Amino acid sequence: MKSFDYLLYGVIAFAWSTSWLPLKWQLGIVAPEVSIFWRFLAAGTLMMCFAIWRGENLRLPFAIHIRIAVLSLFLFSCNFTMFYYGGLGVSSGLLAVVFSTASLMVLIIKSSIDREWPEFQLVIAVIFGISGVSLIFLPEFGNGHAPLISLVFCLIGTLIFSLGNILSGRLQSKKISVITANSWGMLYGAAFLAMISLLRGHSFMILPTWKYLGGLAWLSIISTVVAFTCYLTLVGRIGPGRASYITVIFPVMALFISQRAEAYEWTVFSVIGLILVIAGNTIMAKSAPISTPRSAPVQKP
Repeated sequence: MKSFDYLLYGVIAFAWSTSWLPLKWQLGIVAPEVSIFWRFLAAGTLMMCFAIWRGENLRLPFAIHIRIAVLSLFLFSCNFTMFYYGGLGVSSGLLAVVFSTASLMVLIIKSSIDREWPEFQLVIAVIFGISGVSLIFLPEFGNGHAPLISLVFCLIGTLIFSLGNILSGRLQSKKISVITANSWGMLYGAAFLAMISLLRGHSFMILPTWKYLGGLAWLSIISTVVAFTCYLTLVGRIGPGRASYITVIFPVMALFISQRAEAYEWTVFSVIGLILVIAGNTIMAKSAPISTPRSAPVQKP
């Protein structure tokens, strides 16, 4: 890899590892659905502007719009809603650890659908991932039911995201630009969240505090638009296989940020668990294909 590739790695790792603490800043007063609505309304608008600047073709057939709208439920709304609710009960770094196991969950889902037993090293990766997450959360269970509820929310969110990634593969054959698909997908996700918020009677308020506004800006611009653009560039330069090593990096950084900002306490269980998660993600990254996909919506919280 060239020096620019390492720079892209650094930008993505920084953006995604620092996204979980601002996510926590969104919680408390404003309903999670409303906060995510504002996030993707802003990010989707910025992505649209970016797509127009790049000269992307934003005109798509109606059938493709329907597919992207359905896909937005998995990648740009429901999955994030689960993580925002999950963030109410645990430190932000733990959210990152659970989400980093998405590739393992995709393997489990695909193996179940295809009814094929995965390769031995991939089975080991799944075992490492599940064991690692269990050990990391084990000390948290002594704090009542909230951590367990948060873990369930995060696992459901990761499952939804993983299903979305599998479904997004169908768009590849249509040769839809990733930027175009994500631009529309974010706006469709925002529209869906707006409807849910209205049905639940939520107020579309924006908390006038530096933490809330700063977190919203960071999540919309840095964690979504900037990181997404850098990730696509990296995939185009070195392929998705090596690019996926980012899942090994950002959970570690997120936990250290959580230690400094939220007084997260390391234990023997959490250290061993993190090592297992990293090992599982590394095995998955090594097994990932090197070729570059032509298109597929990609998004990280």
